[in-house]
Amino acid sequence: MMHDVVVPYFKRYYVTNEYGLSMECEAPKCSAPNLGHVMYEYCNFIHTDMEDIKKGRVTPNWIDNLQENEVFVFGSNLAGMHGGGAARVAHRRFGAIMGKGVGMQGRSYAIPTMQGGTETIRPYVDDFIAYAKEHPELTFLVTPIGCGIAGFEPEDIAPLFKEACNVSNIWLPESFWKELD
Repeated sequence: MMHDVVVPYFKRYYVTNEYGLSMECEAPKCSAPNLGHVMYEYCNFIHTDMEDIKKGRVTPNWIDNLQENEVFVFGSNLAGMHGGGAARVAHRRFGAIMGKGVGMQGRSYAIPTMQGGTETIRPYVDDFIAYAKEHPELTFLVTPIGCGIAGFEPEDIAPLFKEACNVSNIWLPESFWKELD
C-alpha cells in the first residue's frame, strides 16, 4: 500500500530540485477523514527534518582552497599513491602524503576506496566519522569518494555515511544527500 499511495502522492505534490524536496502545493483534502491533513503534515515533517539536517552542509562541486578550519576528505588507495582524481588534488593542494592511504594528513583526510567492495570501505568511513566527532572544531568536506576512479556510484557509497547525517561538522556531496534523503 505504501508504494501505491505514498510514492504517487510525493510525485504529484512535491518537486525535486538541487536541494532535495520542495513543496509544490498544499496537499488536497481527501474523502477519508483527516487523511489529507495527516499526509500533508507527515510529508512536511519529512521535508523539514531532512532539510534541517542537511542545511548548509553540502560539499561544493569543486574545491581548490579551504578555509582555516576545513578538511578535504577524499578517496584513496591503501598504498597512498595519490596520482589521480581527488587524491591528486589532496596531494598537490592539501597536504596528502604519498605512501599514506588512510586518515588525517595535512589539511586532508584519506578514506581508502580501491581495495574491494563497499564492505571493505565501511570500517574506514566509520573511523572517519568517529574522528570527525572527536574534532568538532573542524569542518570535513567529503568529496564523492569512490565515485570516480574506484568505479562506485553514489547509491553504493552514500549509505556508508548515514551516521554522518547527524554529525554537524561533516558535509556531504549533493549526490550523497539525494541518496540519503
